[in-house]
Amino acid sequence: MAKKAKKKKHDEHIDESWLVPYADILTLLLAVFIILFASSSVDQEKLDRMSVVFSQVFDGGTSFLEQPSPIQSPNAESDQTPQTQQNSAYLKDQQELAQIKDSVDNFIAVHEMEGQFATAMTDEGLLVTIRDSILFDSGKSDIKPEYKPIAKELADVLVSNPPRNIVVTGHTDNVPAGPNFSSNLQLSVLRAVNFAELLWKSNPKLDGRNFSSQGYGENRAIAPNDTKEGRAKNRRVEVLIQPLVTEDGSAAKNTK
Repeated sequence: MAKKAKKKKHDEHIDESWLVPYADILTLLLAVFIILFASSSVDQEKLDRMSVVFSQVFDGGTSFLEQPSPIQSPNAESDQTPQTQQNSAYLKDQQELAQIKDSVDNFIAVHEMEGQFATAMTDEGLLVTIRDSILFDSGKSDIKPEYKPIAKELADVLVSNPPRNIVVTGHTDNVPAGPNFSSNLQLSVLRAVNFAELLWKSNPKLDGRNFSSQGYGENRAIAPNDTKEGRAKNRRVEVLIQPLVTEDGSAAKNTK
């Protein structure tokens, strides 16, 4: 009698239950990467929206994303430290001085007076240097009439809001001032006074209370006085336009 053939057992079914926790792990990893990416941004609104979404995905509850973000928006004024605000005020003031410098440089270029005018940004403010030969005759403190219109144009450039303090300083070479003055110091002071007065009177928007004058005679030479060229450089009038804010962010002491 023939033996019955044994039936082959069906292939055992592969247990795939491990896929469920594996998928959960991948989901969690994806969520972690998304959270890390979002946290690297400073968009608080985006973090809040993600908090709501993930709370719903993981069956509600309080999400750790609902806690205040340690990274705050850089656009908020409250985020700026006092030091940051001070630096911003100083930089803004320096930019405004630089704009005034550009205007003066343009004034110089238009009149082709590069040899008589010079500008420079210094620690004390914007310094405009004028060779005195275009303003005064030798040994005199009265401004030449033909240059008064140019002084008026310069005065227009000096208008600012709020107004800045302006210091006009006279300098001479070491040649004696002559019989009309007791010394070069007196000559330099009178030249500074006359030029400062001409500036603020040339524009009604300028206030004489913001102007001051001083003179140093031959005592602050910028070139040797033993040559004609050196003496010409030393005879000068300087107009210092002072800053409103110091480097530490405080109001400049010279501000009125």
